[in-house]
Amino acid sequence: MATSKGYKDFILEQLDLLDNITCRAMMGEFLLYYNDVLFGGIYDNRLLVKKVDTNKKYNMQEQIPYETAKPMYLVDDVDNKELLKEIIIETCKGLSSKK
Repeated sequence: MATSKGYKDFILEQLDLLDNITCRAMMGEFLLYYNDVLFGGIYDNRLLVKKVDTNKKYNMQEQIPYETAKPMYLVDDVDNKELLKEIIIETCKGLSSKK
């Protein structure tokens, strides 16, 4: 099942507290970047972020974005813009420290 355009547009609207969010289509799904850092994506109408040490504190559920992929964290409270912003910033901090 691919992500609907309506859900993608909703998620991008929820992320409007962050500047420099970009979204790229990939095989019916969408990759999400913050300041050019790939932090997650929208898969089957689910917002998933990469697993890093800095976002473990949010106790998010692990889910597989697609067959053969590594587990990611499901962001299930997509209505809370402030929490979304915090999760994405913390995720990107963790990803930046891996480089």
